[in-house]
Amino acid sequence: MSHSEESKNLESSLHGLAESFLSRRALLAGAGGLGAASLLGLGETSSASAAAKKTVRWANWGLYLDYDNKSHKYPTLEAFKKATGYNATYQEAIDDNDSFTAKVAPQLRIKRDIGYDVVVPTEWMASQWVANKWVQRFDDAAVPNKKNVLPFLANRPFDPGRHYSLPWAGIIAGVAWNKKALPKGINTLDQLFSNSNKGRIEVLSEMRDTVGLVMMWQGTDISKPFSADKFHNAVDFIAKKVKDGYIRQIKGQSYSEDLVSGDAIAVIGWSGDINQLNLQNGNQFGFAIPESGGTFSTDNMMIPSTSPNKAGAEALINYYYDPVVAAKVANYITYICPVAGAQEAMAKINPAQAKNTLIFPDEKMWAKLKVFRDLTKKEKSDFSTAFQAASGNG
Repeated sequence: MSHSEESKNLESSLHGLAESFLSRRALLAGAGGLGAASLLGLGETSSASAAAKKTVRWANWGLYLDYDNKSHKYPTLEAFKKATGYNATYQEAIDDNDSFTAKVAPQLRIKRDIGYDVVVPTEWMASQWVANKWVQRFDDAAVPNKKNVLPFLANRPFDPGRHYSLPWAGIIAGVAWNKKALPKGINTLDQLFSNSNKGRIEVLSEMRDTVGLVMMWQGTDISKPFSADKFHNAVDFIAKKVKDGYIRQIKGQSYSEDLVSGDAIAVIGWSGDINQLNLQNGNQFGFAIPESGGTFSTDNMMIPSTSPNKAGAEALINYYYDPVVAAKVANYITYICPVAGAQEAMAKINPAQAKNTLIFPDEKMWAKLKVFRDLTKKEKSDFSTAFQAASGNG
């Protein structure tokens, strides 16, 4: 298959069939920028409420749960409440792993309630939460659907046996673009960083995704041991592109807003976000895994050590690992589904999505994706410092 054909297939997958849905982000924009809590009545995060043991407070990323614009509710979350008797609040509180963790770490350190019973950090950050003992161990008997996690995700170095985390979704980082501005699309980082895109490029503040894509483009296998020089070569490239005015911003998930406004026409971004933007904006954006490869990671459901409602959190987590529920979520968010049996369930819910390789990757797609290797404590510190400096935050 040619690269142009592959891009067309990815674009087709991204377009999907969920045209009747409108994401919460679009609803917020239409409401003149009202906060999520104000608009949807989901802002209650008090310790007193959670102490009643009937409310589960969930912090997640944007565009990451099935949403019905007619009812202004999340259908699967409403079904959870009806099935279990628990109330549940949901907030798009995470835009970036570092910034979110920085906000809640002081409370975690002094063992004070952070206002959430379930959080969803990316794997590398989840490993830090586990190492810092900021999460509670699951009672496996309370999470029987844990058995449905795909085998290759059932054990991870930071959490053998998955006693503290379960993968919410798999994430593909690649390149995305405005199809009107760039009708020929982007298949390489050479094309992304071309002179014609200067000043209108944005890249992710998630270090492993942005630096990982650049390192692969420079010929480094990020899943295997590599020297610090390889990492710093990539960071130096990014720093120069920032200094020379090619990269306008390095930011979290809010890069999607700049694609919509037209301030950015090309980005390093996440596949699921681009699908959601296309549903809102008439399929204006393209997405591709670069020829040199893309990154794969997972966001993970975890129970903070300070949560007073562990039983409710476990009930919520268990609910979302039912294959039918997982398929309903995946049909909307279009990220890689980590639940065995969900593809078969999707065939009944939305047959076309059951064949969507951005949800259920085939072997050819898996071959182009790499997981950024584990870093030592010193590497984490040194690499993060270098990347922050390149981003202008050093």
